[in-house]
Amino acid sequence: MNITLSIDERIIERAREKLRAVGKSVNEEIREHLRQVAGDDSSVEKDIEFLRRTAGRGDSRGWKWNRDEVYEDRLNWPRKQEQAK
Repeated sequence: MNITLSIDERIIERAREKLRAVGKSVNEEIREHLRQVAGDDSSVEKDIEFLRRTAGRGDSRGWKWNRDEVYEDRLNWPRKQEQAK
């Protein structure tokens, strides 16, 4: 199927330059991305099965989610490189 997209010309040119460096066209990149987004039926079923098998198996080591702490942590973004290591 052929589709028409409206994308800023500058974005397309930058994408072409980057993709040219890896030997791909914009068309190939979009096609590959859509394949990944769509997946196949078996991959969706595998993902659901994985989530069912692993649900509730995490170990938080006693940590409980706290909205205030998460918000406070978010205020420190972006983190400095030495903190992220």
